[in-house]
Amino acid sequence: MKLSFKNMVAAATVLGVSLAAGVSANAQDTLQDVMKKRGLTEKDILSAAKTYTPTGGRDEFIAFASGGQSGQIIVYGIPSMRILKYISVFTPEPWQGYGFDEESKKVLAMGNMNDQEITWGDVHHPAISETNGEYDGRYLFTNDKANPRIAVIDLHDFETKQIVVNPVFKSNHGGAFVTPNTDYVIEAAQYPAPLTNEYVPLSQFNEKYRGGVTYWKFDRKKGRIIPEESFTVEMPPYSQDLSDFGKGPSDGWSFTNSFCTERYVGGIENGRPPFEAGCSQKDTDFFHMVNWKKAAELVKAGKANKINGHDVLSIDTAVKEGILYLVPEPKSPHGMDVSPDGKFMIVAGKLDTHASVYSFEKIMGLIKAKDFAGKDPYGIPILDMKKSLHLQLSVGLGPLHTQYDSKPCIVYTSIYVDSQVTKWNYCEGKVLDKLNIHYNIGHLMTMEGDSVKPKGKYLVSMNKLAIDRFNPVGPLHPQNHQLIDISGDKMQLLYDMPIPLGEPHYAVAIAAETLKPIIRYKVGWNSREDVKHEYRSRPGREKVVRDGTNVHVYGTLIRSHITPEIVEVEQGDTVYFHMTNLERAQDQTHGFAVDMHNANLSVEPGKTATAKIVAKNAGVFPYFCSEFCSALHLEMQGYLLVKPKGTKSDASGPSVGTKYTEADYKGELATIKGTQDVINSVVGFITSQNYTDFKPVVALVEDATDQLNFAADAEKKHKAAAEKKDWQNATLWAQQHFQYQVKAADIGLRAKTYLEEHGSKTVKK
Repeated sequence: MKLSFKNMVAAATVLGVSLAAGVSANAQDTLQDVMKKRGLTEKDILSAAKTYTPTGGRDEFIAFASGGQSGQIIVYGIPSMRILKYISVFTPEPWQGYGFDEESKKVLAMGNMNDQEITWGDVHHPAISETNGEYDGRYLFTNDKANPRIAVIDLHDFETKQIVVNPVFKSNHGGAFVTPNTDYVIEAAQYPAPLTNEYVPLSQFNEKYRGGVTYWKFDRKKGRIIPEESFTVEMPPYSQDLSDFGKGPSDGWSFTNSFCTERYVGGIENGRPPFEAGCSQKDTDFFHMVNWKKAAELVKAGKANKINGHDVLSIDTAVKEGILYLVPEPKSPHGMDVSPDGKFMIVAGKLDTHASVYSFEKIMGLIKAKDFAGKDPYGIPILDMKKSLHLQLSVGLGPLHTQYDSKPCIVYTSIYVDSQVTKWNYCEGKVLDKLNIHYNIGHLMTMEGDSVKPKGKYLVSMNKLAIDRFNPVGPLHPQNHQLIDISGDKMQLLYDMPIPLGEPHYAVAIAAETLKPIIRYKVGWNSREDVKHEYRSRPGREKVVRDGTNVHVYGTLIRSHITPEIVEVEQGDTVYFHMTNLERAQDQTHGFAVDMHNANLSVEPGKTATAKIVAKNAGVFPYFCSEFCSALHLEMQGYLLVKPKGTKSDASGPSVGTKYTEADYKGELATIKGTQDVINSVVGFITSQNYTDFKPVVALVEDATDQLNFAADAEKKHKAAAEKKDWQNATLWAQQHFQYQVKAADIGLRAKTYLEEHGSKTVKK
């Protein structure tokens, strides 16, 4: 595409590069200068213009990418490709206090297995909750391939709320995917194993080892999976792979790939050919079709068996009741993607060049007519592959996954071996375009591509190898997510984005406007359980309560002090610091860390979180705010004093530092007056605007009002001290009065700036 000078000027304007005529030698470089110095082409500039998001600008889409072995979810914007956050899921993460505060420790403990603490996971497939097949932005689910677990993340605050352990699987891969109304979340086993938790020799692999597909019941009102209402459909000892739920005409059915249907068991250490040889001998494997709605009815009717306290429908029952079928697919498949209209399922085989488009209508016709090609060794009916297909198309060597465009019949398939993305028409069976990527693509993602209404516009290629794309950082390279423009007839590569956290596998993207996250909690909130915290505290109600050797500190955090500032306990005590953030303003998080005790909290506005300290050693241990919060952040401190057992407290109290006089006090009063004049000016501006139309400003005004109320309390104290000619306390409380004023002014100025930048209007009075 030829970029005209007019378009170049437009691109330069977006990029903030000056093209003014007559630029002096000392002025900013022209676009041509920058292009020449950096060796950029016109195509580079156009790509940059398509991805650039100006300062203060927002992305159109938000992506949630699996963090692989990090056990986290990566959140980034599209098209900017800016990483916005890591969501802690299966792994402790200190910045957010995940696995360090007592509340999140309880969430992590949900994922413990076999009486073992599990502190890592291999995150693979995130899925966004749906309503009528459309992304609704309320919840995010993801699986742990390393351990058979599913996690629930609430997108109202981007926190993990629940982890459930599969009671019958030993691994999983084909999860998490949701039904069109998020009734169930699917999880398919990966490697066959006994469904019971007992030892079974591999000589009994065919008889005792099994796969399966679990359907986790989800309660949308509670925002939690209900294990006791969930169930599993037993599968043969094939390796189940990816899954998807039907839509429209195929709603009520689920589809799950499998590989190694040869049921081969390796043993290279004993001279046997390895798994990879035995698991890829046949030309085809199977995908499993399950009528999950009827399966749920069978479970309610009492036709399931209890294994480890969990409902399992046996293969025999599933076959007898007509809810389980097998459809041949290209060998070693690694993709199962249902079309937005629910009429087709696209499958690709890693060791083939074809993508296979299956017709749900044809399959249902075969089932209704009982037109089967045979049965597998476990009695499951097998459909005829050719009779089930709509068409097959050669799309490249090593096809894996497929995503749908907003344009009817248009899809994109990742081609691992060829390192390409293939654009093709699945209705007509026609390749439309191919694009080289770097390198060895795994999954790919279009905007809302798993929903009934894909948005198109962009595609992200999730590449397994980066090789030479970025600055070398040692033998372990980042992954590479490449942004591709799919709005035209031809795909255009726009941006390379290194992912330096685990090995991402899959991602989902949602229109940013659909997400409605909160900016603060109700004061005293337990964010992990979404209830009022039993140990919350309010200003003026802070206290220290001893219960035997347990000491409960009901504390508060607000710019710029921790209350209480001094906590004294005895050696051997267990101390619970229950800290409540009293801030009301957006982005005013406080941390709470205790030196030498592995304790760190992230306490967002309104949240209450608990740090548990075991005072094993006597000593002096500072505690402080670990999240930069204000100009006096470093002064936001306190001491945990741990006395040896039997030691009496020092009755003399803390020593006095600088001594203050009446003149010091009067100086503080002058400063207070000048600051109040600034505050009055800012308040006058804000109240003259339609500020109540801007929720962030309303929150700032509330916070500033709180600060001024604190200032009024400090004013009473310094005036009372001055009446007694106690210039020491009068001066210090006057300084505290000033500090509250500064905070109020800081908040007010932020509100003023926001109103100016977002086009507020003067209110006529």
